[in-house]
Amino acid sequence: MNQFKGRQFNQDIIMVAVGYYCRFNLSYHDLVEILSDRGVSVHHTTIMRWVHHYGPIFRVLWRRHKQSDSQSWRMDEIYIKVKGRWCYQYRAFDNQGLTLYFSSRKRCDYQSAYHFLKRLLKTYGRPNCLVTDQYSATLEAINQIIKDDLMAKSAHQCSKYRKNLIEQDHRFVKRHRVQSASFQTIRTAAKTLAGVEIVHAIRKETRRSGNLFGFSVITELQQLIAV
Repeated sequence: MNQFKGRQFNQDIIMVAVGYYCRFNLSYHDLVEILSDRGVSVHHTTIMRWVHHYGPIFRVLWRRHKQSDSQSWRMDEIYIKVKGRWCYQYRAFDNQGLTLYFSSRKRCDYQSAYHFLKRLLKTYGRPNCLVTDQYSATLEAINQIIKDDLMAKSAHQCSKYRKNLIEQDHRFVKRHRVQSASFQTIRTAAKTLAGVEIVHAIRKETRRSGNLFGFSVITELQQLIAV
């Protein structure tokens, strides 16, 4: 399926704009200047619409081919500001620091944690180890997951220090949170962060395979679209 059919600008321009926004600490106005220096005139709201449109597409294509043999996971959440109010980005990783799953939620409560965990387990199966914090809503969700026989009780662990890996990884997403200042809706936040998360996930996978110096966000996204 041609994801760029009917677009005013060609694929290369769109991929550069979306890829650079998701990879680097750039604003939409920064990208307008970068493209203008290369003879391309585009409004910042157009770039924003591209990011909102292609972020979820990247996520669907990435998840279609994402596989993980690891049975040791980490789960945590970070704050994102939506129209002046704090919302949350749930994130899960394997023990190598590679992204497994993520989801944007309005609240950090039992329902949000439970649905996130249930989808994570449905996608990757039962883990041998799941490390979380001691937040009450998360623990309540874990207990319900265990009661539903979706995970063994012995698999759950609470450890502040074993979550250091995921805490360090949060910085990449937090950087975009600061740059955006505040999303207008949870829906646009989810669409934007989908692209950011996927680009970061692909870069981590490339780094893990030892090809970091040859990493190109544009090349990687073009390969993802072409699959």
